Amino acid sequence: MSKQQNGDTTGLRPEADFAEAMKELQRGERTAAALEGHLDSLEKKIEELLAQAEKADQEMKAQPGESSDNVTEKESKNAS
Repeated sequence: MSKQQNGDTTGLRPEADFAEAMKELQRGERTAAALEGHLDSLEKKIEELLAQAEKADQEMKAQPGESSDNVTEKESKNAS
């Protein structure tokens, strides 16, 4: 059996094979760059959400007395 019949065309057109490999490599690099851009965007959004969550958590920890004080004041007024 010849190499062509086996599907092994290596060596028959090395320049064309090399050019095709370079095209595939460039396409892969473009895809990788696009994915990296999307990942950077996602990372930024995640960091923003984490910052918001941390801020909200700190605000809740700083103000728990106020909400319980309001309930206590209302209960005192209702009891009077």
